[in-house]
Amino acid sequence: MRTKTLKKNKINVVTLGCSKNVYDSEVLMGQLKASGKDVVHEEEGNIVVINTCGFINNAKEESVNTILEYVQKKQDGEVDKVFVTGCLSERYKPDLIKEIPNVDEYFGTTELPGLLKALGADYRHELIGERLTTTPKNYAYLKIAEGCDRPCSFCAIPIMRGKHRSTSIEQIVIEAEKLAAKGVKELILIAQDLTYYGLDLYKKRNLAELLEALVKVDGVEWIRLHYAFPTGFPMDVLDVMNREPKVCNYLDIPLQHISDDILKSMRRGTTKEKTTKLLKEFRAEVPNMTIRTTLIVGYPGETEENFQELKQWVKDMRFERLGCFTYSHEENTHAYNLEDDVPEEVKIERANEIMEIQSQISWELNQQKIGETFKVVIDRKEGNYFVGRTEFDSPDVDNEVLIDATKTYLKTGEFTTIKITEAEDFDLYGEVVN
Repeated sequence: MRTKTLKKNKINVVTLGCSKNVYDSEVLMGQLKASGKDVVHEEEGNIVVINTCGFINNAKEESVNTILEYVQKKQDGEVDKVFVTGCLSERYKPDLIKEIPNVDEYFGTTELPGLLKALGADYRHELIGERLTTTPKNYAYLKIAEGCDRPCSFCAIPIMRGKHRSTSIEQIVIEAEKLAAKGVKELILIAQDLTYYGLDLYKKRNLAELLEALVKVDGVEWIRLHYAFPTGFPMDVLDVMNREPKVCNYLDIPLQHISDDILKSMRRGTTKEKTTKLLKEFRAEVPNMTIRTTLIVGYPGETEENFQELKQWVKDMRFERLGCFTYSHEENTHAYNLEDDVPEEVKIERANEIMEIQSQISWELNQQKIGETFKVVIDRKEGNYFVGRTEFDSPDVDNEVLIDATKTYLKTGEFTTIKITEAEDFDLYGEVVN
């Protein structure tokens, strides 16, 4: 049955999962466009490419449901072809082919040339940094490495993404310059582990040198660091953060837990004492740094005592930003050999307790900002508000600054100075300082 759409051979790329997937979709779209293809992101098209996530149960479920939804559209004649790529496809391809055979073809995370060929396009090596960005025009993700060499017991990323592979400084700078030329003002550096950057290429941790090169790119005003690992953190990065105004005083460092028993079982290579010492060093070196972390509750063997220790530590550390996930029992990971012995309702209860503590901490820290002024970038307009962020906030996950749009006109993508007039637990309200 042929599709009912009039527009033929329009390729719709649907992205699920994390910022690394967003980046991969943008590279795919850039390659398609260079081959003269009509490509859109999450709009109508008669050919669909689904970039899946296979990280934890919820993400896998969303990916499978999305595949089923488009397979149904194909059966109903609303689309012609459905292709699946990304982490879920990398991890479960044989199972998916068996369970959902109506997909035209499945591709893994490293099979971009094959996917392009199936879409009637050529893979072009010379397209360094050419991608169709799907984020608001003022910021873009910049992936500086692929894969991971860390042995964390709960994580399936190395299965799906392979070993750590850094991209050269030269290549990253070319990409940053192309983004800046398009009007991107904020680069969000992403990798499975930023702290490992350069070990394979330069035989040393080279994140600081990369930052030194990126701050020289004209047009870029903010550079933000996402996903650092607590062991082997290159402290020279803090010197650059202090010295270079373009490098945001912000670090996303997922710590996962703090009880020594759990950290050991998680194979994190650190202890409560070492982690706490590291965070104190961060605070001493960069006093106004915002630290974002993520935690996992309900890991196999997590006792009430372990959880209470984690809770107390969250209260003591007073993180500016924190997210909490429930443990997901993933096959082929080291922790899969352990008994998933914390009941689901206990996991959810524990996550809620942590987020309740964090909500209170965030409210208290936000109250201190009333009356202060901040440089704010405007991401979008929503209802009667312009929505922006300070350098201490990452898009989608952190606090936002709301400015009354009935009183002021602001341009999205531009920076402005805002005085904070009111504060809630995760939102700030402000007015323009003329």
